[in-house]
Formats: sequence, C-alpha cells, structure tokens
Amino acid sequence: MDRLTSLTAFVRVVDSGGFSAAGRRLNMSTTMVSNHVQALEDRLGARLLNRTTRKVSVTEVGKAYYDRCIQILADLEQADDVAGALQSTPRGTLRVYTATHIVPFIAPVVTGFLASYPDVKVDLTMGERAIDMIDEGYDVAIRLTPPPDSSLIVRNLATWRHVLCCSPGYIDKHGRPQQLSELANHNCVRHALYPYEDEWRFVDRKDMPASVRISAICSPTAVTRCGRPRCRVSAFAWCRDF
Repeated sequence: MDRLTSLTAFVRVVDSGGFSAAGRRLNMSTTMVSNHVQALEDRLGARLLNRTTRKVSVTEVGKAYYDRCIQILADLEQADDVAGALQSTPRGTLRVYTATHIVPFIAPVVTGFLASYPDVKVDLTMGERAIDMIDEGYDVAIRLTPPPDSSLIVRNLATWRHVLCCSPGYIDKHGRPQQLSELANHNCVRHALYPYEDEWRFVDRKDMPASVRISAICSPTAVTRCGRPRCRVSAFAWCRDF
C-alpha cells in the first residue's frame, strides 16, 4: 500500500478516535482505513493502536510514531506550499531557441516578460537548425512548423503565409509561370528545414489544397537578391528583406 496514505490514515484515526470517523474524513471505507493501519503495523512489527469493540487507543509506540507522522505530514504540506509559490512566481533561467528572423517579433515579448518577472533570466539562442529540446535542455522553441516530436506541448502563436518571389532578372531570363505546375521547371530555393522538402504546398483560389514538386537547387534566400532563382519565403521575411 502507499506508505504516505497509510501514514495519513493512521493520523486521522488517532485524531478522530476511530476508524469510521477517519474514513469519513478521508472519503475512504472503514475497512480500507483499517488495512492501511495494519500495513504500517506489519511493516514496523509493532502495534500502534489498541482496538476494542468500543474504542481505539494509542499504544506507547503508536504515540511516538504519531508525533513523527504529524511532523512528516506538516513538512510535506510545507514542501507543497513552497513548490506552489515557485510555480506562481517564476524564477530561474528560461532557455529559448528561435529562428533568427523571428527575433524582431519576440524581442519585445521577452523584454516585457523580464519586466514582469525580474527573478527570471532568458537564455535566447538563435539559429536555423532542427534541435532536440530534451537532449539540449531547451524550455521553449519558437518554430515556423510543428515539431516532429508529438510528445511536446505545442501552442499556436500566430498564422503566417508564404509568398513566392524572384528577381526581375530571373523573370526576364526564364519567364513568369502562369500555372502552379510550371514551378517544377524552374530553379527554386528551398529552406533546409522546410517540412515537406521538395513538395511546395499551397491553397488555391477555391481554398483547396494544391502542391507541386520543385527542383530545389540550394538555400537560403540570399541567392534571390543576386538575381538567380525563384524562392518561397515567409511573408514577414519578404517584407523585411525586399
């Protein structure tokens, strides 16, 4: 049986003066309360309570054990209070990993968070690689796509969209595609962490899913500024860079 529950049952029997009263306080059957106390006695090899048909009294061993149980349960209650206080008042170091181009959006949030919780430090790491949050010890990762590990807690922060873009020089040389399928014949830049690899997914004018498999030649978007291939980037990155 659970030892902590048995300790609690024993204390309640002593406080209440009987098994039935203790059972009512614990929302437990009288038999179950008796079994918990018996389990303690069997473990200790000593009688804690004297039982008669009319009353229950504490033995000398039981009195000493009761005093220690009271202290143990009080310490556990205090430990719960301390943990609750730490939970309600964040402190310590929060390790965050995010893509470089998202930093301008989360920087004001981090500043506000630190102002609200001065006992917290934020360790912010920027990068473009796929990380293992558990192995690398990160508390939060802000990503553009859902993580592959379904055991992680995921929250949707915002909705964003991709835009297709290319340099004027590229259109002059290769022409402007008129159909989605034509992208398969163009040189395209794909981000290394794009979850669908060479399959670009869209929603058409009828809100129906559509996709095309592109010929990815490289990444990142810096190549587009040099007047070469067509690329697919997030709208906020496009507005910033172009």
